[in-house]
Amino acid sequence: MHCQVRPAEEADAVRVSQVILAALFTSNAKDYPPSVIERVKGSFTPDAIRLLMQRRQMFVALLGGRLLGTASLDGRAVRSVFVDPRHHGCGIGRQLMARVEQAARSAGVALLVVPSSVTAEGFYARLGFVRVREQYEDEELILIMERVLAP
Repeated sequence: MHCQVRPAEEADAVRVSQVILAALFTSNAKDYPPSVIERVKGSFTPDAIRLLMQRRQMFVALLGGRLLGTASLDGRAVRSVFVDPRHHGCGIGRQLMARVEQAARSAGVALLVVPSSVTAEGFYARLGFVRVREQYEDEELILIMERVLAP
């Protein structure tokens, strides 16, 4: 499934929030307790998304005008990669990551780092990321993964 991937716009904030929350409550909830999901969801309200747009390069994936996914680049860190759960496995996340990597290369980034959820570890591993360490934020396990970008 080929999507249009473009920079996020302020008008996308509500739908970006909806996609992220759907993924949290559908996919991530399988790997994390409700207390973690509740804490994390507060970081992805429409207002919080608008603030993130000002600090990160945020991208959205659209198909037929419908926003189906998002991903961000924050310096050398990949952040907030989420796809509508009804469209997991369709290549949308891979297309978003290709755009993030393009932006990283343009910015001179040689090493991408992603603080991955347990849920997304396999996705990032298939893209060539390697787990380098684990850390906890309260009771949330975060896997730090890295990938060297070819010049």
